[in-house]
Amino acid sequence: MDISLAAMDDSATSPVKALASFLIRRHSDQLLSIAHSPDPKLHYPLFVEFAELMDDDPPLARLVFSHPTEYLRIFDDAAVWAHKITLGDSKGCINGIKKDFIHVRINVAGSPLEWPETSPSIGSIRVKHRGVLLTLKGTVIRSGAIKMYEGERWYICRKCKHKFPVYPELETRNSIQLPSFCPSQRAKPCEGKSFECLEGSVVRHDYQEIKIQESTQVLGVGSIPRAILVILKDDLVDLVKAGDDVIVTGVLSAKWSPDIKDVRCDLDPMLIANHVRRTNELKAEVDIPDDIIMNFRQFWSDFKDTPLKGRNAILRGICPQVFGLFTVKLAVALTLIGGVQHVDVSGTKVRGESHLLLVGDPGTGKSQFLKFAAKLSNRAVITTGLGSTSAGLTVAAVKDGGEWMLEAGALVLADGGLCCIDEVDSMREHDRATIHEAMEQQTISVAKAGLVTTLSTRTIVFGATNPKGHYDPEQPLSVNTTLSGPLLSRFDIVLVLLDTKNPEWDAVVSSHILSECQQEKGKRDNDLSSNWPLTMLRRYLQFVKGYFRPVLTKEAEQIISSYYQLQRRSAMDNAARTTVRMLESLIRLAQAHARLMFRNEVTRLDAITAILCIESSMTTSALVDSVGNALHSNFTENPDEEYAKQEILILEKLKSMDEFPEIGS
Repeated sequence: MDISLAAMDDSATSPVKALASFLIRRHSDQLLSIAHSPDPKLHYPLFVEFAELMDDDPPLARLVFSHPTEYLRIFDDAAVWAHKITLGDSKGCINGIKKDFIHVRINVAGSPLEWPETSPSIGSIRVKHRGVLLTLKGTVIRSGAIKMYEGERWYICRKCKHKFPVYPELETRNSIQLPSFCPSQRAKPCEGKSFECLEGSVVRHDYQEIKIQESTQVLGVGSIPRAILVILKDDLVDLVKAGDDVIVTGVLSAKWSPDIKDVRCDLDPMLIANHVRRTNELKAEVDIPDDIIMNFRQFWSDFKDTPLKGRNAILRGICPQVFGLFTVKLAVALTLIGGVQHVDVSGTKVRGESHLLLVGDPGTGKSQFLKFAAKLSNRAVITTGLGSTSAGLTVAAVKDGGEWMLEAGALVLADGGLCCIDEVDSMREHDRATIHEAMEQQTISVAKAGLVTTLSTRTIVFGATNPKGHYDPEQPLSVNTTLSGPLLSRFDIVLVLLDTKNPEWDAVVSSHILSECQQEKGKRDNDLSSNWPLTMLRRYLQFVKGYFRPVLTKEAEQIISSYYQLQRRSAMDNAARTTVRMLESLIRLAQAHARLMFRNEVTRLDAITAILCIESSMTTSALVDSVGNALHSNFTENPDEEYAKQEILILEKLKSMDEFPEIGS
């Protein structure tokens, strides 16, 4: 590479000088940190904001955008040149080591290149996008092994001794094409046709292929998500893994598909990446304006005296087309909000995400809740048990071009969001077993085709299933649902919806459905005390999830502890549900309820609501005899008064059990 620097010093073109002066003026701190780095063989990134380049030199920024292949290479040369000048200026610097490989990485965030014309969806990429600086958003579904390839090499003309670099063509699978005659730009052309490769001039690069797919959230119903190959080089390799959300800036190119007998050879599009940004941290965030947050605060100040009435107003916005089902709506809200993740001193994590399972007869609205929960979550994957294999849920090993790669499944793609699995009972037994680790440890350990790795799945699992035959309340849940005990214990709430023929309930529900049909579609009420639209509900759940980190009070701890001990003593026929996981579930649900109530403290109210949720998911209730069927749970007129009665009842039972342990046995 000394040859290249010598050649550049002799004839540093005006774009190189302009770009180098820009880097020295604006990014001297990055150049100094590169100079202080100890390893001269590494490839170093130098991050440049495109908006900054536009402010400084608009014509040059236009050239970088319209001719990126040529000008990004010039930018890299300019970075090496600027680095040399920085080293020359800081002679007193003891640790300054000359680096030969510096790559300028252009971040287009906050610049005009984020417009749809230069940042299209993967499915709408066309030939017109070729040869410009392009930005694509998607989810990594496959990441290949890191390879090495030979990059540019220097040749010398045997006739006039002119030295010039030759770059490999990725389109033709990294083959090198020599020029037909000497490229020296002299007054008298050389026209030599014999070249010799300079010894030791070959530069080798790290190289990785990944595949990114359009996010399913931005697609319409019936659209198939498209994917594109992305080439990562040098310092960009190994930055992302399957399941990550990324924004990639690069140059659109194409490569010839491999030669297969009797198959037409054509060009496959690919993006040669210049800058990769992981957006995993951003994916759970919704931009919430300050005036909306003020609305939330005002809403709770209005319901200061009757907080549960305010809570029920919010819950009515969940799946409004389904009448009643208060318990299910509360469970959906608490599951989507979740608790606070706890990490102890040794680094062991206790998950903050809750899981919910709905067991019910046909026509009780299970799939409606699944679909609505997916709308409320920023990142959701919906799948059906019948068509899901263990590889489709977790991760699949795929052979591509003679090598094995890992392709992310539903749980990995839903990382940081929600995974809805309908008809859980129709999954094969060994396929159900694969989601055990994903639900509790929130990772998936893979050992397939020689690829051993661990992928993160910080996801909420929302399942729905039909009971096996007629539901028998006398039998434990594992018998009624054909789901194993270990899987049932991982669900925080398991709600049973039984269609018991109740004439009064049927009359109320039918009148509600008929009135829904007759209402005008154009009617919209912005008053939060009576109506919470989907967008507002989604923003509210995201805000309380990110803003509040509730802490348990002593009183709440005591109530949860007493209830857990009581359940352990009385759990003869329901042992699968009353494990230590139940205690963790109680804490998570209490924290979620505190968040729902716009608080940073878990009070007695939250602890008792968590107990009522767990009681609803028990086939035999240890405390409340009148829990009844979750299907017929309706919104009460005065929830605060109703709660006061339930609180007295539960606290009395817990006290009596504590004083006389033999009663509970």
